[in-house]
Amino acid sequence: MKKLRIGIFGAGRGADIAENMKLLDCEIVALCENIEERAAKFLQRLQTDIPVYADFDKFLENDLDAVVIANFFHEHTPYAIKCFEKNIHVFCECISNGTMAEGVELLRAYEKSNSIFMLAENYPQMIFNREMKKICDEGTLGKILYAEGEYNHPISPDDTNFQKDYIYFEKHWRNYLPRSYYITHSLAPIMWATGATPKRVSAQTVFSPPPEVATARMVGERVAIITTFNDDGSVFRVTGCAGFGAHHNAYRVCGENGQFENLRGMDRQVMLRYSGWAIPEGKKEVNLYEPLWNDPDEELIENSGHGGGDYIVARMFFDCIRENKQPELPYDIYSAVNMASVGILAHRSILNGGIPYDIPDFHNEECRKQYENDRLTPFYGSDGSEPNIPCCTVTGYTPTKEQIDAYHKALNK
Repeated sequence: MKKLRIGIFGAGRGADIAENMKLLDCEIVALCENIEERAAKFLQRLQTDIPVYADFDKFLENDLDAVVIANFFHEHTPYAIKCFEKNIHVFCECISNGTMAEGVELLRAYEKSNSIFMLAENYPQMIFNREMKKICDEGTLGKILYAEGEYNHPISPDDTNFQKDYIYFEKHWRNYLPRSYYITHSLAPIMWATGATPKRVSAQTVFSPPPEVATARMVGERVAIITTFNDDGSVFRVTGCAGFGAHHNAYRVCGENGQFENLRGMDRQVMLRYSGWAIPEGKKEVNLYEPLWNDPDEELIENSGHGGGDYIVARMFFDCIRENKQPELPYDIYSAVNMASVGILAHRSILNGGIPYDIPDFHNEECRKQYENDRLTPFYGSDGSEPNIPCCTVTGYTPTKEQIDAYHKALNK
């Protein structure tokens, strides 16, 4: 079987993905990266001498089967569209689109192509989330009524290396990231487990500026508490990217007969509980255990990043290409744009006192027309474009001069 030829766009996160893809009998043939230092680190880490391009169009002139889109968080859409125009498959870091208008453009271009699109969202494939889906699929919980997803990632106030490695200039997207936008790590696992798709969203937030010694972060909130009403009548509560309490990834599904959750701070342990009158045969009322992978690639998974998810989603993408099929929810392009819409519209809900917003059904062209010119964004663009919607709920909030000076000092170390 012919090896798949893969191009990597973005040398930072792209290096992690490329390492996993190399385990899957593909060929990494080109890198697109405009920061020389990052490109050099990529080549050294991958032990390769593939050509490096600063120009994406030149990069695409290579004979590529697929491209990993791993550039800035909010700027994936234009490059995915260029791939669609050449019928190149796309493995896209989350989120799929930074504005509502880009979601419309992305889908219109995709539907004219023969490309496979897969969202490179790894958290559903963590071992406890795979177990959560297994339990939901078995049906012993009954109809799923409610689910929770928390992606909680506080940063040490003294971690100046994080600023240097991940937020390496003042107008970097992370400095303007509303708490609701980084949504897929909390939302995708419960969509995958339950099969539900959000249809309406509302959100609130908590303003409490993180006390980093060195920061240029323009967002003073710690968490967005996001509630969705879904197409199956269920309700989700998710956090986006939160910075409160202790670091954890926590998920819970509740059905008519019982509930499943991974236990905060307990690594892989999960708890499956049933109501006393609804205990299925072979189960106890309370089942506390560590799930197993039950996967022939367990050793490769265990050595992979993000709890094994990095390897598994790369394998899923290659399976889709070789079987000529689109991925299923929540990895398909319609789910990806839905999740991006949840994050974008949750922020608008926050800015407007928690009012609900309907999530558009972008299968419908009439629905698309309502958003085709909606380019509100809290981010600076690489082209110099400025934000046109606040990233923070508190008007005029900025870090102190001392914090910003320390941030620049950290960058120059």
